[in-house]
Amino acid sequence: MGANSSSKRPVFDEKEDVNFDHFQILRAIGKGSFGKVCIVQKRDTEKMYAMKYMNKQQCIERDEVRNVFRELEILQEIEHVFLVNLWYSFQDEEDMFMVVDLLLGGDLRYHLQQNVQFSEDAVRLYLCEMALALDYLRSQHIIHRDVKPDNILLDEHGHAHLTDFNIATIIKDGERATALAGTKPYMAPEIFQSFVSGSTGYAFEVDWWSLGVTAFEVLRGWRPYDIHASNSVESLTQLFSTVSVQYSPAWPKDLVSLLRKLLTVNPEHRFSSLSDMQISPYLADINWDAVYEKKMEPGFVPNKGRLHCDPTFELEEMILESRPLHKKKKRLAKNRSRDNSKDSQSENDYLQECLDAVQQEFMIFNREKHPQPLLESAAVHMDETNVFWRKLQGSNETKFVLFGYSEKMDAPTAKHG
Repeated sequence: MGANSSSKRPVFDEKEDVNFDHFQILRAIGKGSFGKVCIVQKRDTEKMYAMKYMNKQQCIERDEVRNVFRELEILQEIEHVFLVNLWYSFQDEEDMFMVVDLLLGGDLRYHLQQNVQFSEDAVRLYLCEMALALDYLRSQHIIHRDVKPDNILLDEHGHAHLTDFNIATIIKDGERATALAGTKPYMAPEIFQSFVSGSTGYAFEVDWWSLGVTAFEVLRGWRPYDIHASNSVESLTQLFSTVSVQYSPAWPKDLVSLLRKLLTVNPEHRFSSLSDMQISPYLADINWDAVYEKKMEPGFVPNKGRLHCDPTFELEEMILESRPLHKKKKRLAKNRSRDNSKDSQSENDYLQECLDAVQQEFMIFNREKHPQPLLESAAVHMDETNVFWRKLQGSNETKFVLFGYSEKMDAPTAKHG
């Protein structure tokens, strides 16, 4: 952008909620089970962000609305230097939007697929940065439940940030989670055991197991256990007691010792806190204040001359997407005109009822205006929202299930990978 364009920045009413028109769409950079991601620029400040958007009707039909709301409620209440933080959330008739930190260094999965050979020093810093992130989440009563290379994003300097809270959960003091939730190769043994035997459940320790699997994979190029989506849950409960992890003989003994502590099958004996990590001989000389302040030099710095994502995302958005984002304004105007000319009785009344409910319950957010309340309020609101959705579900017999709520399970399904 030239000097002239900056002098013509639009001025938005400070009392107005941030919305889609406040952003310029630049390009698509990713997609996942819950939506798509593009780079955007806020028109008034010219700041760059990543914008995740999720189609409402698809979320309803796929039983994903509750998880989207869960992620929103958690992200609105947290902020940390090693998380991908939420800045704005808003909606229109079609989509729900989350605007978050833009990290241009790519995720660890992308770099593994590009055959990057991560040094031991690089992974050592990732372990420290993720330990600080997980320690913060524990202080906020949050289990992430999906720590893996795909969900660790690098900034342009090479520092690691945890993202994707769509299957995270909040547990209050003394509570345990019971859902079969996560990505199978990274899920801790007690998650499978809890699901099969109905045992006491699991807590924050599961994220540290996932961190151990991730660190092993980033160093070695493959995971410590050969687990795939096709493995039955029952078989996995046996695997951890019969298969031993093979560590590289080239790795320092202190590194192997730390990984063994993270990959301890019994969660009571597993390293699962920042204080545990700090007493590890492998991390004995770490200046943790310097880690937090991002003063430690990363062992891997992404190439600043390229965009670290699959280029086909942009082609798919432009060519294959039936509702491309760059044509949204015209499409919504056309739809509004059509809706005004139609009779109010729709042939799909219940779907419309669900869409109306999403519109009503969606939480608009602006971090610039939002003081951080205690996170317990989010847990209370989620409980109230669950009651609201269950009432709505019970009001009609239909193929659409707005939320797959279960009294036993706090998230509906496991991810696979």
